[in-house]
Amino acid sequence: MKDKDITPVVFRQFSGEIVALFPYEAWDIHDGRYCASYAHIGQHSAADYGYVVSKSIPAQPEQYADLKSELEGIGYSLKVLKRASVKKRYS
Repeated sequence: MKDKDITPVVFRQFSGEIVALFPYEAWDIHDGRYCASYAHIGQHSAADYGYVVSKSIPAQPEQYADLKSELEGIGYSLKVLKRASVKKRYS
């Protein structure tokens, strides 16, 4: 079933794989350091958004197309961002 809400996502090339970061989806409710993420291997997990961005490069559309399709196939409605807004992320 397709999600009615639009989920912002940032795709990065990190440690040899493409990772989807959901910068506005908190993984830890206590201090907000970690956001939700998704990869082909491992699927959903926590990610330190700032760390991953500092140690990776932006993924190009042709690089993240398979992962985007996989996410849409499990119900996500995605809005691809180049980067997250710090103001929005920590508000």
